[in-house]
Amino acid sequence: MDTSAITIRPVTTADTEKITEIYNHYILNTTATFETAPVSTAEMEQRIATISATNPYIVAEKQHKLLGFAFVHQWKQRQAYNITAETTIYLSPDRLRSGIGTTLLTELIRQCREKTHYRTLIACITADNNASCKFHEKHGFVRASLFRQVGSKFGTLLDITDYQLIL
Repeated sequence: MDTSAITIRPVTTADTEKITEIYNHYILNTTATFETAPVSTAEMEQRIATISATNPYIVAEKQHKLLGFAFVHQWKQRQAYNITAETTIYLSPDRLRSGIGTTLLTELIRQCREKTHYRTLIACITADNNASCKFHEKHGFVRASLFRQVGSKFGTLLDITDYQLIL
């Protein structure tokens, strides 16, 4: 896909329904998220408002159609962790491997470097999600940890791996 026609912009409340639709696809069909029950639009609107109030939260769109979203939030709540953020990126399922993820992550990293106090980004990935692991490595993230059997979804025990990028 030609990503030159893609617009990256801050999230708005008008994006809530499409973001909810995209995210619920991953809840119901993949292990990319450890949530197991669909999220309501009202719940998603609250999450968007909370995160975007203090952190970069961006969307990718083409011809006014939302194709994906990305954001960061503080990695852990203890005060000393306040220099570390966790990244999140989800794309419309029909837009995987289209370059949109790269466009979103590149902009998210830029905003974190230029507009936030964060020094480190963490991507928490289900360990068997090879595409996401390779994607993050391609963008400078380095594998920092592996936690075995920390989740269970669809009757399968799941490992997670953290990838880290020092800004």
